[in-house]
Amino acid sequence: MFFPSVHLTTEQRLFSTLPRVDLLNSRAICGGPLGNLTACVWLSLQNSMILSAAIFITLLGLLGYLHFVKIDHETLLIIDSLGIQMTSSYASGKESTTFIEMGEVKDVVINEAIYMQKVIYYLCILLKDPVEPHGISQVVPLFQSAKPRLDCLIEVYRSCQDILAHQKATSTSP
Repeated sequence: MFFPSVHLTTEQRLFSTLPRVDLLNSRAICGGPLGNLTACVWLSLQNSMILSAAIFITLLGLLGYLHFVKIDHETLLIIDSLGIQMTSSYASGKESTTFIEMGEVKDVVINEAIYMQKVIYYLCILLKDPVEPHGISQVVPLFQSAKPRLDCLIEVYRSCQDILAHQKATSTSP
């Protein structure tokens, strides 16, 4: 029975600037079709590892984007005796809720701004300044990711003003 053999020799070379190097010399592996196949397999494994790492990093980035950035929908709940609750629901299912007590709310307004050569409108809550009664301490924008059109904002604004007017009427009456 004949077994093909591969002859491997180790050559030792000394270089003046480099430490001792052992070289593996094989004519059967380094040359010919087997060498080309080995090189192709090695390169494809290297490329697949790089590709797998790139896919993994991309998936992590996408999950981070869905969990922390991509807002699916926003809600605004106003209860005249309690306050205003703003909820942002992210695409991953995570929810972020902010509550502002009605005593801190001065008004709800539609503000306009110029952004990228166009006028945009957004709904804002003006918070009372605790030091100065007629001052404004903070402006809280609403629906930042949805960016609804002006006609939708006007409808929400009117509803908010009705609730705020009812709250002011009930709080001032004896």
